[in-house]
Amino acid sequence: MAVVIAGERSGAGKTTVTLSLLAALQRQQFTVQSFKVGPDYIDPMFHHYITRRACRNLDPVLTSEAYVCQCFYTHQHNVDYALVEGVMGLFDGAGTDDRASTAHIARLLNLPILLVLDCSRLSRSIAALVHGYCTFDPRLQFAGLVLNRVGSDRHLAVLKSALEPLGLPILGVLRRHDEITIPDRHLGLVPTAELPDLDALIDRFADLGKQCFNWNILLPLLRPSFNQAPYFSLPIPHSPLPTPQSPRVAIAYDRAFNFYYADNLELLQQFGAALVWWSPLTEPFPQPIHGLYLGGGFPEVFAQPLSANRAARLAVKAAIEAGMPTYAECGGLMYLSKQLVDFDNRPWDMVGVLPTIARMEKRLTLGYRRAVSLPNNLFVAPETVTWGHEFHRSVVLGQSDAPLYQIQGYDPQSSFSLEGWRIHQVHASYVHLHWGANPEIPDRFVRSCLEYAQLKQA
Repeated sequence: MAVVIAGERSGAGKTTVTLSLLAALQRQQFTVQSFKVGPDYIDPMFHHYITRRACRNLDPVLTSEAYVCQCFYTHQHNVDYALVEGVMGLFDGAGTDDRASTAHIARLLNLPILLVLDCSRLSRSIAALVHGYCTFDPRLQFAGLVLNRVGSDRHLAVLKSALEPLGLPILGVLRRHDEITIPDRHLGLVPTAELPDLDALIDRFADLGKQCFNWNILLPLLRPSFNQAPYFSLPIPHSPLPTPQSPRVAIAYDRAFNFYYADNLELLQQFGAALVWWSPLTEPFPQPIHGLYLGGGFPEVFAQPLSANRAARLAVKAAIEAGMPTYAECGGLMYLSKQLVDFDNRPWDMVGVLPTIARMEKRLTLGYRRAVSLPNNLFVAPETVTWGHEFHRSVVLGQSDAPLYQIQGYDPQSSFSLEGWRIHQVHASYVHLHWGANPEIPDRFVRSCLEYAQLKQA
């Protein structure tokens, strides 16, 4: 059936519960497919590390309801178990309604909810809280509860007594001493590539999962089913997969750049690109390369080694100035700037293609963006409306002479602004896009890379 792991609020413990379930199942060598509600990149990294399968983001704002359904039902085929990790609190959505919330996805996919509760400051009041969550939207179905941060046996007895009249099974109990802490910093959890003791951490999650859950009830709930919701069919590109003549697209992937949706990378391949993994931190720029994809990440944390790899920076700049198509998002935009000024106000030389400086600040820019493509845009047709997401603490100095988008916040009453940079064949923007519902973007990008490859061969 698959279940949705939801929290009654942010920080209730849904990531701990999700990773514990995934690790316990993986330890038994089951094949598990995970999903994540919302635009997040880092939680899916942990899912992927445990399951060895790409976690899929389910976000109806960045894509569509139809794409969410298609993605879910496509990727739960041929697996033993499947689960969805929610986002924020159960009913917390993109705006004043619950669109793109965990509840929205649970309704859309007709999945039961496993509600995670932070019990650290609750006793009998937990019953009122659970009753409210279970009756607030009668369209939702609840599989059971997970009690997190339970202080003692007596505390657990009080909680169980209060909850008993509600008739919801308690499928997991995590004590306060069971809490496993994953380090975080200015944009959330520290990614998997930066955690040297990650295997030991995953072992602890697996132990927690084995000990703390009622698997007799959980396992049947986690088995995939294909009769839960209508199946929405979307056109999927069927271009040839990469061949020796395919354009070679470098994917910046290391500790500094690792924010990519699995669907985006797969779409590049479906449109015929051959992906070449490359580390701007430690490696020379590979050759031959006909296109570059610079995703988001944490270049501000690794500004010194990025700057120190001068040969790679110069090679990227030369290739871009020679016309190489380049798609850069957020961290990628910062890398293409003249300099990156870190949190300690230290400037570091970057590629220097964009005539601007990226500077770190304390203020967080966060939220969905409605982006209308301007005629200057390379890979998005003019006047196309697409939805993206911003999540950064940097700003770029000055206004682009050739912006890509007119953007607006999720609130239709919010103000408009111009955003993005077009220089040479570079598409550089703070706005992260999911290409699932916009396959023309990777199609245009790969076509541009192919034209560049043919030009180089002429």
